[in-house]
Amino acid sequence: MDIIQAIIMGMVQGLTEFLPVSSSAHLVIVPELMVVQSSLAFDTLLHVGTLVAVVGYFWKDILAMIKAFVSSLKDLFHGNFKEGVKEDPFKRLTWLVVVGTIPAGLMGVLLKDQFESLFSSAAAVGFFLLLTGFILWGAEWIAKRNSEKEGKKIKGVTFTNSLVIGLFQGFAIAPGISRSGSTIAAGLFSGLDRKLAAKYSFLLSIPAILGAALIQTKDIVSFDSNLSVLIGGFLSALIFSYLAVKFMMGYIQKHSLIVFSYYCWIVGALTLGISLFWK
Repeated sequence: MDIIQAIIMGMVQGLTEFLPVSSSAHLVIVPELMVVQSSLAFDTLLHVGTLVAVVGYFWKDILAMIKAFVSSLKDLFHGNFKEGVKEDPFKRLTWLVVVGTIPAGLMGVLLKDQFESLFSSAAAVGFFLLLTGFILWGAEWIAKRNSEKEGKKIKGVTFTNSLVIGLFQGFAIAPGISRSGSTIAAGLFSGLDRKLAAKYSFLLSIPAILGAALIQTKDIVSFDSNLSVLIGGFLSALIFSYLAVKFMMGYIQKHSLIVFSYYCWIVGALTLGISLFWK
């Protein structure tokens, strides 16, 4: 892999991590089209770039959440933990992210080998992309039916809601199921305000990506490639991730996700068809 190919891979990862079209699917498909050999370690390095980008975009919220987390721990000793989580939006958001991370964490540990085996199957990638399209379509169908109701703000989001969204994130370990798409969709299923659904999805990505990066740290450090290739891929993923987050935070407030359903259906059908019938 040369630096141009690494930059292209970083761009693909950066855009597709936060646009609801599955970065994992594109990190399987694009190397095949470019006839380059990637690896799970390099893909994880690109994910670290997206992690830096989302932290950079939401740094003010994250700083407030860290302070809220410490304050909540103090609340435990004063017997007013529940009141704090109920009244303080950042305390609530922090614990919603913590609870929402649990399902994906458990699924990642218990089903890691089963999910990773799917990365070698283009047919599986195609099928899951089709499924992502239907998840997005279903979320917008439900959102349209509930359009007369005001979406839940942070104080109205329950921990059951966060577990459901976290479960959707867990299934997104499979290549082709969009993590951002499935969690935003789960947020809409749960009645969240559109902007909050996207924001919660992106914040929920932070511990998920961080956990995957920590697991792959040894492989990333020992990854045999030119330093300029690694830096180019990382910076490309960072820049395009930031742009994708900024775009989605504005787009989702006024526009439907249906266009991304069409994209997933087209790419999924092509991938599935080629994998099954192209000899």
